[in-house]
Amino acid sequence: MDKIDISRESNILFRSTMRPIRRLMHKVRHSLFLFGLLSILWFLFRTGTKPTRIIYPCQQASAASCGLWLSSYVLVQPLVLAKSSLTIRGIRSKSVILLVLLLSLVSLLFISTNIFNIMGNAQVASDAQGTAMKLVYSDKQAQSPGASDIFVVNGTYGNDRGVDELIGLMQRHGLSFYAKNNSSGIIGKDDVVIVKVNSQWDERGGTNTDLVKTLIQSIVDHPQGFTGEVVIADNGQAQYGSTGSGGCLSYARNNAKDTSLSMQKVSDSFSSYRVSTYLWDTITAKRVTEYLDGNLQDGYVIEGSQSPETGLVVTYPKFKTKYGTNVSFKLGVWDSANKTYDSRRLKVINVPVLKSHGGYGVTASVKHYMGVGSDKLSREMGGRAHNSVGSGGMGTEMAQTRFPALNIIDAIWINANPGHGPSTSYSAATNTGVIAASTDPIALDYWAAKNILMPASGAKGYKDLSSIDPDNISPGSFGVWLRLSMDEIRKAGRWATVDDDSMNIYIA
Repeated sequence: MDKIDISRESNILFRSTMRPIRRLMHKVRHSLFLFGLLSILWFLFRTGTKPTRIIYPCQQASAASCGLWLSSYVLVQPLVLAKSSLTIRGIRSKSVILLVLLLSLVSLLFISTNIFNIMGNAQVASDAQGTAMKLVYSDKQAQSPGASDIFVVNGTYGNDRGVDELIGLMQRHGLSFYAKNNSSGIIGKDDVVIVKVNSQWDERGGTNTDLVKTLIQSIVDHPQGFTGEVVIADNGQAQYGSTGSGGCLSYARNNAKDTSLSMQKVSDSFSSYRVSTYLWDTITAKRVTEYLDGNLQDGYVIEGSQSPETGLVVTYPKFKTKYGTNVSFKLGVWDSANKTYDSRRLKVINVPVLKSHGGYGVTASVKHYMGVGSDKLSREMGGRAHNSVGSGGMGTEMAQTRFPALNIIDAIWINANPGHGPSTSYSAATNTGVIAASTDPIALDYWAAKNILMPASGAKGYKDLSSIDPDNISPGSFGVWLRLSMDEIRKAGRWATVDDDSMNIYIA
């Protein structure tokens, strides 16, 4: 325990040293001149000698900034000169007019890079498939009581029977996916199920849409007949991401066999059931109170004050689904007639894509809860969600809102490039064909980082794997904040572990 306390203090010191850097980045982001100039440099550097990179999301966002900068600081100058030449001298300067036309064409080139999307979709799918590798696993029995169970399916593509195999594997080892006749299980026939995905990034940076589709099919195939509701949801925080403005559930380029299959298209394919999407970005900056307080508006509820341990101000969404169901992420399904919440009926299945993260080392089940709270509102309250990750804040978010009924890690395509991510292009991704599930998000993240991400990164030739190593507990590391998140979950009375000997591993 002393080691973790020391790590927490070291982590706080690490965060404090980052504040001047964050302030500088804030100034750059809010200065059109500086941000546009840096965007041009980045565009030229990143594109380099490979013009096809112009279709990458980061390049498209940079191009838009480049065009705005050119229009604001370059194109306007010859226009002024041309006007002066016409009004003062009474003659037209051919050279000035030609310069204006040339700069106009350059600006239009940057601004209209979406044209490359039409050509780029097919080219990306055929020219940048990434790499593939086969990982081998075997069952392992825990050496201590009170163990966490981890269920692994190896060799799946998402659009096959991988989810069925996972459900069968869970059933054989005592965890039923379906709750029947009041028996224990995860999903009841009338439940409202939130399938929490990653929507902030396109290509391989987002959750596999094939996997989500087969998962929803398994939900609606409930043995007793499904009369409930499924909501595909996420909060991309209305900032950053592939679009530069947060999450999207209708990307043109997705993580799937058919790359045009977006989350919205997945939802639309279940026309016979109540399946919908909700992008919480649209309400992330709107502060509301609970239904019980008489507030029926969609928005985010702020829960209490800043956590002294993790620095997080807990927030959570409250919203009405496409089918008129009122949902409080924390309290459950709202019954307006009886003025009560049904917490039992609301289930969260947490489906992150496994990948390296340039700032926090690894994105998996725990880091994925950044898409539950509101970064904007928590920042206004002095306890910004994203800054709290390194102190265990996502453990706080899980423990104090709604704990996932099941975590399913999408490791079909992963970002096995330590120090890079969370955005992941098709060409940068590695195909491992694995999905893994557990009710313990800490154990699942520990196992996935150690047994999927690290071996894949090592096989790609990376030597320094410290940023993705769950056993590395240096200040600011993934290993530290995973343990601090575990502390928060345990304080709430839930079991979680990073002990290898306290994990049962079952392989399909």
